[in-house]
Amino acid sequence: MNKEFTFKIKSSRFDENYNPSENTRITTNFANLARGNNRQQNLRNTLVMINNRFNNLAYWDNPKSCRYSVELEIISVEMAIPDTTTTFPVIEILKTTIVDKKTGLRIDGIVGNNFSSYVRDYDFSVLLPEHNKHHANFSIPEHFGELHGQIFKHFVNSSTYRETFKKTPVICLSVSSKDTYQRTGNQHPVLGIEYRPGSTSLTEKYFAKMGLQVRYFMPNNSVAPLAFYFSGDLLRDYTDLELISTISTMETFQKIYRPEIYNANSAAGHYYQPNLSHQDHSLTTIVYDREERTQLAIEQGKFTETYFIKPYQNILAQWSASCEISNYLI
Repeated sequence: MNKEFTFKIKSSRFDENYNPSENTRITTNFANLARGNNRQQNLRNTLVMINNRFNNLAYWDNPKSCRYSVELEIISVEMAIPDTTTTFPVIEILKTTIVDKKTGLRIDGIVGNNFSSYVRDYDFSVLLPEHNKHHANFSIPEHFGELHGQIFKHFVNSSTYRETFKKTPVICLSVSSKDTYQRTGNQHPVLGIEYRPGSTSLTEKYFAKMGLQVRYFMPNNSVAPLAFYFSGDLLRDYTDLELISTISTMETFQKIYRPEIYNANSAAGHYYQPNLSHQDHSLTTIVYDREERTQLAIEQGKFTETYFIKPYQNILAQWSASCEISNYLI
C-alpha cells in the first residue's frame, strides 16, 4: 500500500509580491506576514533582515557585507489518497537559494527551514486538548504523531522528493519555554555554541517519529539557541553557506514571532530558560498577530479532522500501521 500514496509538489516565490493562495495554510508564519495593510512592507523588511544576517555570518571575502542575497521558495506538498480522487495538503516547507553577487552563481541552500502541517495542527490543537479535557493529569494519546511521522518519512523517501531535492530537510524551530538549556563545551564555526536541554520535550518526541533528531546551537551574535531538526549528520552533510541560509532565514522569522526570546536585549547565559513574558526585548517593525495564528491553528486542525482524518481514518490507520521505519532511508 505504501507505493500507492503519491505526492505532488507545488512551489511559489516568497518575495515582497507574495500573496498566499487560497490553498495555503493561513497559519503558516510567512503567510501571516503577507496579510493586512502592511503586507508588502512586512515582506520587504523581512527579506532585508534575512540578507543582512546572512552577510553578517558569511563575512569572509565579503568586506562590504553585501556579497550575498537569499531567495526563498515555498514548497507545498499534496498527498494523493489511493483509490480516491482526493489530494490533501500535508506539508509546507521553505527552500533557500543563495545568490553570490560577486560570481553570479546561484547556490542551492537547505530545504525545510520553516515547517507547517495540517495534520500537526490537528494533533496539537484538536486531538491533544480533547484527550486531556477530562483528565486531571496531562497525558499523550496512544499512537500520537505516528500518522504524521509516516507521512513525512514517506514523502522524504519518495521519488518526488529525491528528484527535486539533493539533501534531506533541516527544520529550524524555536526552543521550548518549558525547558532549561545548558551550554556545552562544543562550538561550531557557523552554528555557534551548542546547548543541551534538561529533558526531552513533546516536540522532540513528535519530530522523532518523523525520523528527525535535534541539536541546539546559538550562532554568533545571536541571543538564544535555535533547535535544528535533521537526519544524518548536521555538521557534515551541509556546507557553511547552506547552514547560514537556514540560520539567517529562521532567526529572522523568530525575531518577528518570538521577540521575547530571539530579540531580547541580553544573550543566553550558561543556563538558559526561554520566557515568552520576558520584557527586556526589542520589537521589529514587522506586524505579526500571534494570537490570531493560535486561533487559526485550531480552525485548521478541525478542518483536517473533518476532511482528512475522519473520512479516511481506516485507510490511513492501515497504511500507518503497515509502514516500517526501517523501510525508510531518511
